[in-house]
Amino acid sequence: MALLPFCKTRAGSVRVTRIQLFLYCFLLCLIIYFLNGRKAAVSVESPHPIFHAFGMDRGEVVTDMTVIKAKAPQTPLETPWGAPLVWGDTRKSALRRAKLAQEGIRIGLLALVVGTYAQFVQRFLSSAETHFLPGQMVTYYILTDNPRTLDPPIELGPERQLKVVPVAELPGWERLARRRMVLLADAIRNPISSEVEYIFCADIDQEFVAPVEEEILGDLVATLHPELYGRPRNAFPYEIEEVSSASVEEDEGDYYYTSELYGGLVSEMYKLARTCSLLILQDQANGVMARGLEESYLNRYLIDNRPTCVLSPEYSWWDSALAPDVHVQRLISLGRKCEAYDQQKENQC
Repeated sequence: MALLPFCKTRAGSVRVTRIQLFLYCFLLCLIIYFLNGRKAAVSVESPHPIFHAFGMDRGEVVTDMTVIKAKAPQTPLETPWGAPLVWGDTRKSALRRAKLAQEGIRIGLLALVVGTYAQFVQRFLSSAETHFLPGQMVTYYILTDNPRTLDPPIELGPERQLKVVPVAELPGWERLARRRMVLLADAIRNPISSEVEYIFCADIDQEFVAPVEEEILGDLVATLHPELYGRPRNAFPYEIEEVSSASVEEDEGDYYYTSELYGGLVSEMYKLARTCSLLILQDQANGVMARGLEESYLNRYLIDNRPTCVLSPEYSWWDSALAPDVHVQRLISLGRKCEAYDQQKENQC
């Protein structure tokens, strides 16, 4: 049967004239136009989810289909304010080492040793001799209430020396926490300020297990807390009591820093230690102590005075379910590792 029966000839034979051909083409175009219109309406109303992923539902065109593959999260190499975020094996760190290695810089490494912490001295110093700024002039400053804890003396390499700075006995962890910044400020004023250009403060219950070199040098250096790296701002244990000088508002803070390792130019470290010690003394006079002890005051200071160099969790790490899997562990906290192990045992009981 013909599509258009009124086009039949009288004899019944079908002859396609120009008019008939035109009508066929016109009708076919109408059908195609109608079908395409329906497809367009459907695509506008409910685009496929993959188009949302590429932005194609907004009229954008994808020219590089490699974006289909999910990209692995990249390690940040810079803070929001432009300071380097240091990972030891990056090209930037290699360039920093090459630039500073030839300058003959004098660097100090300070640790406070009181009470039972004496058990960590030998391990700390031995590992520092192997991994802490090899080839540079380093002076170890040990602030201790018992100089005998350094016996037997450790053998030091060339251009390395050890100086003991006596301090009064500080029994009890809280008393130590209240006095630590004061002791640091006093030691920097005399003798450290006249002997070295950079000073780093480290907890003695740590061990260097991989190279820590010139990439860490900066005017004011802080280290990311390994258990809080990558977590949201509301997870940071900033001091929230408004009566404390360490109090942090909800809209403040970029990172949470550990007190296990921090440092910088002697002048900058003196400002830090002096300011924090005054804040602690002010709170002590009011019967207040921040929940994170001196670490809370350190974080308050670093919010007001952003560090010029931030070290990744490679430079402060311990075995914890919350700590990230870093490519290289450079400085490990033995004390925190024991705390995490004891907590794990407690939870299993």
